[in-house]
Amino acid sequence: MSLLVLGLSHHHAPLDVLERVAFDTSAASELEAAALRGEHVREALVLSTCNRTEVYAEAVTFHGALAELTDAFAEHTGVDRALLHPYLYVHYEERGVAHAFSVSSGLDSMAIGEAQVLGQLRSALRRGQARHHVGPQLNTVLQRALRVGKRVHSETGIDAVSRSLVDAALAEAATEVDLTTASVLMLGAGGMGALAATAAKAAGVRELLIANRGSVRSHTLAERLGGEVVAWEDRQAALGRADVVISSTGARGLVVSTADLVQAQRGRESRALVVVDLALPRDVEPGAATVPGVRLLDLAHLGTLLGDAGHHPQVQAATDLVTAEVAEYLTMRSAETVAPTVSALRRRAEDVVAAELTRLARRLPDLDPAERDEVAKAVHRVVEKLLHAPTVRVKEFAEQGRGGSYARALHELFDLDPRDVSLVSAPVSLVLDPKEGP
Repeated sequence: MSLLVLGLSHHHAPLDVLERVAFDTSAASELEAAALRGEHVREALVLSTCNRTEVYAEAVTFHGALAELTDAFAEHTGVDRALLHPYLYVHYEERGVAHAFSVSSGLDSMAIGEAQVLGQLRSALRRGQARHHVGPQLNTVLQRALRVGKRVHSETGIDAVSRSLVDAALAEAATEVDLTTASVLMLGAGGMGALAATAAKAAGVRELLIANRGSVRSHTLAERLGGEVVAWEDRQAALGRADVVISSTGARGLVVSTADLVQAQRGRESRALVVVDLALPRDVEPGAATVPGVRLLDLAHLGTLLGDAGHHPQVQAATDLVTAEVAEYLTMRSAETVAPTVSALRRRAEDVVAAELTRLARRLPDLDPAERDEVAKAVHRVVEKLLHAPTVRVKEFAEQGRGGSYARALHELFDLDPRDVSLVSAPVSLVLDPKEGP
């Protein structure tokens, strides 16, 4: 089986398509379950963020799994395959691993280097594990992706370079209003909402208003940041007070309509209102941009503000780290594939040695114990010397991508029973250290 990634992202898909394929937690689990009902997918995980929706799958066959995932994707989004097809990308095996590592590191994000995707991937993995949609294969590669993401953020300095969507939005809003005298209304108090509210407070805004469907989160966030809680049903009145509105609710429908903003602008005279929509699907009706005095910043616009981040040396350092991690992971995986064969070979040798020593004991029952022990040690040394070269060579072949051919050769040369090999579980260390002598 092999890693297959199917998805859409901000790189190629327009915002109106991305919002139609965005999944909440429940919908993501439903798509995973649908993918697993096919014959060609053994494990599945959906990652849906503000600028991507992807399915990671452990595929039995490439073409079969691709067809099943595409069908499930179209069915659960309600988007016709003909519309999806131009924007879908596929990554398989090595490219799939490289993509997963790049995503977890923030290198494939709209805001290059942003760390939020690391938490989103971790949450998706926990959900997939809890529902048994993720098994050992996906768990291994995605756990490694999480580790790589942590390394990138702790070792490359990319956090000093990356500008988050929130930072970009606030910087753009500052060109329209003075943030130090501004009232900021935050719609939504989830992960992105809390991040936006914290950033707004750090920017020195005069007033922070927080409205959320669940009152517990809004009160907790307001207490932490010194903000004011606005009841969700009173958010229309709060629009009229605000100079900047930042919306990130995760709702499936619009939260702010064009009519809402027309009403909010009445009596404001020439006072500008900047509306930032960080949600996918959108929270704010696109027509809001036509309301006089309103400046609408959505994900598509913010993406254009973040387009030059990839030229920083810290980004290159992060890319180099990811490349090295991909190579190391693929080498390890190749070695793990061959390790059971080598273990089966060693077990076969041990069985032969044991049988011969038993035969020797029957033929020479009066052999002195010390002599018998020396004979056993000699036989074991001979076997170890003969098996040392195959054990060492497995790493070399794995690094060259020829581990499978090596395993097949061992099967043929030593007449290993495939059933024995499949039942053997061997630690990677058994075959990776060429320094171990006989």
